[in-house]
Amino acid sequence: MSLSTPTATARPGMPARSGRMRGLGLLGLGALLVMLCALSITIGSRDVPWSDIAAALSGQVDTVGQAAVSLRIPRTLLALLAGAALGLAGAVMQGVTRNPLADPGILGINTGAALAVVVGVAWFGMSSTDAFVWSATAGAGFTALFVYTIGSMGRGGATPLKLTLAGAATSIAFSSLVIAVVLPRNDIAGGIRSWQIGGVGGATDERILPVLPFLAIGLALSMLSAKRLNALALGDELAAGLGERVAIARAVAALGAVLLCGATTAACGPIGFVGLVVPHLCRLLVGVDHRWLLPFSAAAGACLLILADIVGRIAARPAEIDVGIVTAFVGAPFFIWIVRRQRVREL
Repeated sequence: MSLSTPTATARPGMPARSGRMRGLGLLGLGALLVMLCALSITIGSRDVPWSDIAAALSGQVDTVGQAAVSLRIPRTLLALLAGAALGLAGAVMQGVTRNPLADPGILGINTGAALAVVVGVAWFGMSSTDAFVWSATAGAGFTALFVYTIGSMGRGGATPLKLTLAGAATSIAFSSLVIAVVLPRNDIAGGIRSWQIGGVGGATDERILPVLPFLAIGLALSMLSAKRLNALALGDELAAGLGERVAIARAVAALGAVLLCGATTAACGPIGFVGLVVPHLCRLLVGVDHRWLLPFSAAAGACLLILADIVGRIAARPAEIDVGIVTAFVGAPFFIWIVRRQRVREL
């Protein structure tokens, strides 16, 4: 009794302290996000005085500086939404597949969404953002199902290595199909190539508003799946023994991630590596509990994409580097590090 009493007394306090630390960490990440949003509005290829920044925030566009700031506001909002969606989607995908390399780009989901949009533009004359969102979401859903089916074949089911190989092969194949569709169409080739790089430049309210319902539903489904993802992390048999409907839990969480990926790809183009880098960094901070990992991944993803957009504006002044290129520079070495250190083990 004397040995067990201190342990029993200490255990109730440990989660509370851990919870407080995580809560403070989330607040700190939120403060960092606010600071990055302010920097994104004030920093650009053109230097703007504080008076014009304040006037632009109040809705005035009388000078060139005020007009420049007014364009940065929706751009910052789109980067925030896209980064949060990709970071959250990556964490959910890694939880659903128990694959440390799961990412919307690596598993080919972004490429599948991009192929659906390109086919719609080239063959059906699609031009509205609403049509982009629906087609991108359908393409992302089909690709996720296709990759998981291919990765589940053979012995052992859907192992991390098989899913990664299936996703990489699918991404390469779909990228080739995109090129094949675009090559004969010089009238749309320039716009498609620019969109394929992935960026938040030129964001407008008309570009953002149609994706908000999809992002909201994807966010809700993903956050509500946190406890189920914790159960799935124990293994399918143990999760089922705990009363969890494994197939339904996995499908609901995957649907949330697909909606987030499809809407983000429709608005920004395929942006890679955010969903890979962010969840791994957040696990180092908060552990594997998805009730904390998911909100941390969303906030950190937003911070990363806004920071990448700021770096892209500064690095090549007066020109700009799209965020898709900046995240690739960050994510590619990180991907190699994970492969070498994790040896593609399950989470």
